[in-house]
Amino acid sequence: MTLFSKQSLSSNWEFRQADDSASNDWLPVPSIPSVVHQDLIANGRLSDPFIGFNELHAEWVGEKAWIYKTVIQTPETPAGAKAYLVFDGLDTFATVHLNGKVILESDNMFLSHRIDVTNNLLEAGTQEHSLEIHFDSALLRAREIQKHYPNHKWVGFNGEMARLGVRKSQYHWGWDWGPVLMTAGIWKDVRLEVYSTRVADLWTELELSHDHQLARIKTYAKIESSNALNGHISVFGLSLDGNEIDQQSAPIGSDGSVAVTFKVKQPKLWWPNGYGEQTLYQLSVKVVENGTEIHQLSKKIGIRTAEVIQQPDKHGKSFFFRINGVDVFCGGSCWIPADNFLTRISAEKYRNWIKLMVAGNQVMIRVWGGGIYEHDAFYDACDDLGVLVWQDFMFGCGNYPAWPAMLESIKQEAIDNVKRLRHHPSIALYAGNNEDYQVQEQSGLTYNYEDKNREHWLKTDFPARYIYEHILPSIVREYSPSVFYHPGSPWGDGKITSDPTVGDLHQWNVWHGTQEKYQIFGSIGGRFNSEFGMEAFPHLETIEHFVEDKKDLFPQSHVIDFHNKADGHERRIATYLVENLRTATDLETYIYLTQVVQEETMMFGYRTWRRQFGDERHCGGALLWQLDDCWPTISWAIVDYFLRPKPAYYAMARILAPVAVGVQREHHDWSISHARPAKKSKFELWAVSSLQKEAVALIELRFISVDTGLEVRERIVHDNVRLVPNGTTNLILDGVIDHAAYPEPHILATRMWIDGKLVARDVDWPQPFKYLDFSDRGLEVREKEGAAADEKVLGISARKPVKCLVFEEREGVTVSDSALDIIPGDDQTVKVSGLKAGDKSLRYKYLGQ
Repeated sequence: MTLFSKQSLSSNWEFRQADDSASNDWLPVPSIPSVVHQDLIANGRLSDPFIGFNELHAEWVGEKAWIYKTVIQTPETPAGAKAYLVFDGLDTFATVHLNGKVILESDNMFLSHRIDVTNNLLEAGTQEHSLEIHFDSALLRAREIQKHYPNHKWVGFNGEMARLGVRKSQYHWGWDWGPVLMTAGIWKDVRLEVYSTRVADLWTELELSHDHQLARIKTYAKIESSNALNGHISVFGLSLDGNEIDQQSAPIGSDGSVAVTFKVKQPKLWWPNGYGEQTLYQLSVKVVENGTEIHQLSKKIGIRTAEVIQQPDKHGKSFFFRINGVDVFCGGSCWIPADNFLTRISAEKYRNWIKLMVAGNQVMIRVWGGGIYEHDAFYDACDDLGVLVWQDFMFGCGNYPAWPAMLESIKQEAIDNVKRLRHHPSIALYAGNNEDYQVQEQSGLTYNYEDKNREHWLKTDFPARYIYEHILPSIVREYSPSVFYHPGSPWGDGKITSDPTVGDLHQWNVWHGTQEKYQIFGSIGGRFNSEFGMEAFPHLETIEHFVEDKKDLFPQSHVIDFHNKADGHERRIATYLVENLRTATDLETYIYLTQVVQEETMMFGYRTWRRQFGDERHCGGALLWQLDDCWPTISWAIVDYFLRPKPAYYAMARILAPVAVGVQREHHDWSISHARPAKKSKFELWAVSSLQKEAVALIELRFISVDTGLEVRERIVHDNVRLVPNGTTNLILDGVIDHAAYPEPHILATRMWIDGKLVARDVDWPQPFKYLDFSDRGLEVREKEGAAADEKVLGISARKPVKCLVFEEREGVTVSDSALDIIPGDDQTVKVSGLKAGDKSLRYKYLGQ
């Protein structure tokens, strides 16, 4: 009988450049997992590539081959047991040598490996064994591959097109928000395991009755053994909050398969953030021999149903998520890897990112196809905190090749990761790729949706269709059949990817494309808006982190431009600033103005799209590009690399709250009319609710002069408004502003109360802001007594309307709200936690300050 044992191989590694053997310059590796850039930095051989222009001085690292080595001891290996080296991830072209013999060659960063090394260790006749891993340059190997296949059309967006032939994170080749840092190394755990029998996998298939009163949990396990499994039994357990619900024993089949079914009456369901509790059951299985537990595996699962509803309606064909029978508006964000050096993202940091989403009322995160299948800690956090996951497969912005060896590698990659992730209740959708169908369209590649002959697809100049419409859906059906599969993002029934009536849409005609006015954003969405965005600078402290010389702290400095990788960012930022705001040249004000534009853009999009959810689910969700950054940069992120939220984060949180109110006047394109003011403007007033029961509200609308702070016309009050559950309640559809009768520029300010509690606000401003006089606002921000010892409460008031009051984002300090519009007669409070005795009060700024 052999108990399962595991030894981490995280320490005592050394590395060196492969072509530098003459100097024999082996350098210590602080710890594994790691990548070569980190280890060079730790040894003083490389300056931080995130600072200044240092990225350019790090290019050589990706052009070299590297060797990592360590010594492992022969483990105690009882008779009948075997020893395995386990690599959870090697980046990317890796050859593993044990005692000088090659035991593994890998060319796919997304694969894990388990190698039986029993004979290698025992035959060596020594207790110490050399383990070396040679990493080739992925960049150089990719270029060789590209040359070897000259007939393939190497086209796409972003980075070097040779990347398409290598199964490595595509953003490592550089993207329009990130640097070119070609990593190599042991980027996930490596360990030595000894056992005769182990639980290799544990998974479930759930059936939930229509009334949610009974759940059947079909539970499966796969047992691996080097010996016959005679006399072994499996014991399954299901528990909740530490209390066992059921335990079942089952014999193990000759192939190691075993299954039981748990029945749970009145199960506690798993719900997304804002819709209910995130109940997780503990599921376990152990292998027992003669009464002794040999090995066990446990996972947390959630009981829930998740559907994507696609059905014809007056808008085309719907695309929205239904969780446990409840339609969910999926407001949220797209996710890129949170660091260029993936091993620096701790479990705590993953959790802090997802906590920010939850605090911001976000429901869904889209794991973008140019990064990685994320670490377990990421999905664990989503499970625990209730964030649904839209999971792309790792294909992004390109025409991927499909030669046989590549297809086999992709197949194993997909199986590996779908099996790893399938127990997570947060995962609601798999998508085949990111924007590869757009590449097909823009490059004129062959795509005939009506042609269902898969062998034809491989012979066209768009062979990756075989991956997205055959290999990947087949794997999802086999290994995770309850999760919806979507061929690509954007994609809809084989139609052009810009079709707003079907599937999902990447709406980039604000910022990219035709550079539409952000004020019309809400009118150009689709059935599910899975990408859209607006760039903004991060806060000044983040800029100061990477700008080494203070003389470069101005908006158009070379180093600041260098840290913005977006094509044409200068003209695009300038366009949106000049169209809407009075520009400035000092950096701090300039930063703020870009953030106002981003906040307004997100507000105009989200406000309308959430409203449309109540119109036969016209819009099923909106995932902005992007939540996070992989380095200190200027990008579309609403939270920067250091987890400092930008104003757009707060505006989005208010719109996505369980109940929200909206008011908006029609947009007059002042540039077309040569700044001629409109004679009349229509406006609309509505409320949205994700509550499952009707709520009764009082809603007020005031018309307040920007110049005086006085009401220019009689306020409108709607009492006893019965809010449509999980929908939209339209209050005014035909409001009119007569600019002859009310010539003063004025805001439309609405508030909503439920059960006497003020629950929501919204303000519509005359556009553009550059025509408004924001002087002499009479803003007061005063400290009040806090509810907790480490909390301060700020009371805020103004004599005239204030636009976008933004508080300083300080490390360790949290503000309950920011990017506020302050209206006369409507004082607001903001709670500040984390300030210590003696700390300076938070600085703040507002438009026109």
